[in-house]
Amino acid sequence: MKLNFTLDKGNAAKVCLGLIVLQADETLKNEFRHAIRDFDVSLFHSRIPSRPSVTKETLAQMAEDMPTAAGLLPQSTTFNAMAYACTSGATVIGPSEVAAKIHTQHPGVPVTDPITAVITACRTLRIKKLGFLTPYLPEVSNAMRTLLEENELQIVSFGSFEQDQEKVVSRISEASMLEAIVRIGKETDCEGVFVSCTNLRTFGVLEEAEKILGKPVVSSNLALIWHMLRLAGVEGQGTVPGKLFSKELRAT
Repeated sequence: MKLNFTLDKGNAAKVCLGLIVLQADETLKNEFRHAIRDFDVSLFHSRIPSRPSVTKETLAQMAEDMPTAAGLLPQSTTFNAMAYACTSGATVIGPSEVAAKIHTQHPGVPVTDPITAVITACRTLRIKKLGFLTPYLPEVSNAMRTLLEENELQIVSFGSFEQDQEKVVSRISEASMLEAIVRIGKETDCEGVFVSCTNLRTFGVLEEAEKILGKPVVSSNLALIWHMLRLAGVEGQGTVPGKLFSKELRAT
């Protein structure tokens, strides 16, 4: 028996976001799902091959795989914003190169990444003197520090867990995260704290850290989600933790 059916706009009726997530990432999707639950958006994601260890060489390799990962997102969907979800990878590859790779499969779509999102967030929050926390080995942290400083951000305090294994990074406890954020952020000159890496769990401690420090705390995931939604024209704060979502996007 052949059945009749009707068509509607499906997910095209909503704002559509496309996300390229690392194969090794265990954190971003959970925090992203929490953040968008109060917004009428559809989220599509694909995975990009990534190595268990984080080095400049393994990060650079992802540039070659990015068009394939972007191509796995539905070609029939009109995306309002897309992102490559790796802070260190975007730093090593370069944000403009990331966008170019994604545009080979989805031309014209607004594209962001965590380091671009964080720089934009700092401008929006009017932060110039930054506390900087990473899980990375020195060569990766130093590359990111250089990029931040090239974008007029002064690093006034810094700390790192100095790990290169993604499976270790994703299991750093939230208690350890809170302790590290407060330690980095208590520097008198620090106007806000940036917690780098999409695999670090921060959503459970962001508001407590901001309350203790009395200053904004921006994680890679928080900034990326905020920037994607704002690029897609979605406003409002929802129930997302932290001061950032109470701010409107300022021009980069």
